[in-house]
Amino acid sequence: MSESKAAHPKNIGSHDKDRKKGGLISKLRRRLTVQGDSDNIDGAALADLQAGRPPAGLSRPKPVKNNDQTEDHLHLRCAVTEYSGVSKKGHAPYNPRKKNQDALIMADDPATNTLILCVLDGHGEHGDGVSSQFRDQLAMEMMSHPSWATDIKKAAADAIAKVEHQVIRNFRIDTEFSGTTLSMAIIRGNHLTGVNIGDSRVILGLENEGKLVAEEFTHDHKPDTPGEKERILAAGGRVFAVEYDDGIDGPPRVWLGHMDVPGLAMSRSLGDAVAHTAGVVSDPEFTEKELDPTSDRAIVVATDGLWEFIENEETIDLLFPTPGPAEAVDCLVKEANARWMQEEQVIDDTTIIVAHLFEYKASGE
Repeated sequence: MSESKAAHPKNIGSHDKDRKKGGLISKLRRRLTVQGDSDNIDGAALADLQAGRPPAGLSRPKPVKNNDQTEDHLHLRCAVTEYSGVSKKGHAPYNPRKKNQDALIMADDPATNTLILCVLDGHGEHGDGVSSQFRDQLAMEMMSHPSWATDIKKAAADAIAKVEHQVIRNFRIDTEFSGTTLSMAIIRGNHLTGVNIGDSRVILGLENEGKLVAEEFTHDHKPDTPGEKERILAAGGRVFAVEYDDGIDGPPRVWLGHMDVPGLAMSRSLGDAVAHTAGVVSDPEFTEKELDPTSDRAIVVATDGLWEFIENEETIDLLFPTPGPAEAVDCLVKEANARWMQEEQVIDDTTIIVAHLFEYKASGE
């Protein structure tokens, strides 16, 4: 069976039936998680969803605590002079108890003149557990690493590997079909280091003739990217997008060679034990540059709740008129949420951090 025709995986064979019924689940699962033989997706029972009824225990939802996370900071010693971030829970009409599987880290280390800005996008039934453990432990592991003051990349790589190992060993978190992405901007003085695992992203806003333009700083790890696909195929995995009656729909995904699981839409992740047997890896990819006070104006770090429907250049266009990072974050979250509802009738969890560089202020302020 060729990759392009390897459609209708058994574990997601209800796609076509749901599509013909016009159900929301079909659309949701094209953009969001396709996982393995677990009965749950984002905390809701698939059997109930496919039958068109609320999942067990969710027919009479109780009020839940809002688990959004928002932070703002001013006046640092590095190139960043002001920053703000929010992690906002999405909306899934079939699951009123939905958890926010995203998380953010914003940590300042005065001793080394360093700022850590990081977003995590959990996926799978226990994705929130994976992302939250990284949120709670990663920055401290990095800053306490013996090489932190002299080798940021070694400290970050070792800390990421250590926390991932702890997550996998945590009996409360099942990482068989659950994991998280990680995208991080580390600013030390005027030096920027990007760290990426998966399909969250860091971009820069550069000033050119009085206008901000976008520069992609980290690059998404997609299963069909040539180098990534080669590794997956060499490990015995397969890469293909689910095919429907009206053609191919949804992103290319990673599958085992002998079974139609897990359907992971990224080629690198933290956790995801089953996907890792098919060539998915947790190795971070690093990018570096010296920030230029004459042109570099802003950094945006975000999960694909933003990037799914808003391109890099448009993100910077939306950021440009806002007076500060807090307003920029609010603007981007609202626009991303509106587009998710328009396109999918659901909203993915969305985590966005915006940082202004070198006392940048929007024109007219």
